[in-house]
Amino acid sequence: MMSKERYQLHPISAVVNFIKGLKDLIFPFIIIFVANRFQGGSPSNDEHWTNYIPYVIGIVVLVLVLVSGIIKWKRFIYWFEDDELRIEYGLFVKKKRYIPFDRIQSLNYTESILHRPFKLVKVTIETAGSGVSTEPEAELTAITKEAAKQIETELALAKKRKTNKKTDENGEIIVQQLEELALVPSIPIFKMSMKDLLILATTSGGIGVVISGLAVFLTQFSELIPYEKIYDEVVVFLKFGVFIVALMIFVFLIIAWVFSVIITTLNYYQFTIVQEEDQIVLTRGLLEKKKVTIPIGRVQGIRIVENPLRQLFGYCTVIVESAGGSINDRDEKIRLFPLVKKNKIKQPLNKLFADFDFDPIWTSAPKRAKPFYYRLDFLWVIPIVGGISYFYYPYGLFSLLLAPVIFMLGLWQHRSAALFLTKNQLSLQYRGISKYTFFIEKKRMQSLEMRQSPFQKRKALASIETTIKSGVLGATAQVEHLEVEYIEEVMNWYEPSGYVDEKKGQP
Repeated sequence: MMSKERYQLHPISAVVNFIKGLKDLIFPFIIIFVANRFQGGSPSNDEHWTNYIPYVIGIVVLVLVLVSGIIKWKRFIYWFEDDELRIEYGLFVKKKRYIPFDRIQSLNYTESILHRPFKLVKVTIETAGSGVSTEPEAELTAITKEAAKQIETELALAKKRKTNKKTDENGEIIVQQLEELALVPSIPIFKMSMKDLLILATTSGGIGVVISGLAVFLTQFSELIPYEKIYDEVVVFLKFGVFIVALMIFVFLIIAWVFSVIITTLNYYQFTIVQEEDQIVLTRGLLEKKKVTIPIGRVQGIRIVENPLRQLFGYCTVIVESAGGSINDRDEKIRLFPLVKKNKIKQPLNKLFADFDFDPIWTSAPKRAKPFYYRLDFLWVIPIVGGISYFYYPYGLFSLLLAPVIFMLGLWQHRSAALFLTKNQLSLQYRGISKYTFFIEKKRMQSLEMRQSPFQKRKALASIETTIKSGVLGATAQVEHLEVEYIEEVMNWYEPSGYVDEKKGQP
């Protein structure tokens, strides 16, 4: 019988709760106090006591947030009973949550700067129903690593107990047997080298995140920033010449790029993949160490992404499309291999996903489909090029270079478009700017759709699109302008009575 002993979170949870509360208040506080100083002007000797009301309110709110954090910590308890993780929390409204162990899909761990000095972790618990929202089933803000290990042990024993109910009526004997069964060795799969980490950091798209984050920050203070004065200064500055302006923009982009490199390096430091029974365990991070578990049974598909720069050097990113699984509350997809040589991924993927076929024999788009990949793009770019050339003549004529770029991109997309079919799997390959390769099991597909425009019908072409369950929003893969006959055969294959000749790799 499981222990009914009640456990409490570490006292640092009160501080974590306080910081969480401050995050929601930081912008209102800054705006209120900064705006108050701007409106009040310079302080005078005859200031009225009412001028201090905002400060008094701010202090009271901070005290309330701190007290709230302490109460949340004191009232939060958890224990194990009847093969369940039970949680009780709340002050005025007491709440209880019972989570059966057989519903728990994964335990994710995070060690922040506050956790590490005390050897603590934050545990996020996900169940089969966690995918319908961005919120986890439960979250233990701060517990010791020994307590986290205890949850893992109780979870493993409960699942083994369920599959070994008929072994013996003696609880002690069962527990001893189950403890032996629970000690399954971990299998190391992959560890990112420092060289690959630096390549990942320098070629990531993090610069866009830095710039967009700066833009969001500035919009929070749009009423306080003297844009007119800044504009006048910029006009004067422009008189010094275009070269200096271009140099300043270049310096700004370099700084943003450096920040993105640092952030990516910190996030993916010592990235490691380990297999534990039927779970994949990802560990990464320097300042904030994260441990994410992915049940192999929840994996809906595998996506390989190759952006042009990384493809040039033979690198790719492997993303796991997992039902209800994301790496944080922004539904960020789980990167199984953030950066890896493409010619080295077959062996670890086969080891992790034995049911998948990672050796596709592609059926590519026919030659007559080439114009479909650039014709429409030419139509929308013509008015843009015309407008730029007219209003910014003669420098606007450089926009004519868009035409060969679009043409070459279209040919590249045509060359990438392909399908591959086995008895139980559909593989798709296509390109936007980056190249995407999807491997999806038939039983995981939520829908399969064939589309055909009048123009495609004249050329006996069609497009195909499939959707799988992944995270909150799902994942979609589509390939354009393939042979309509082949697309129809794929649609027939998707039917319950569909069949595929594995020797041919076609229906």
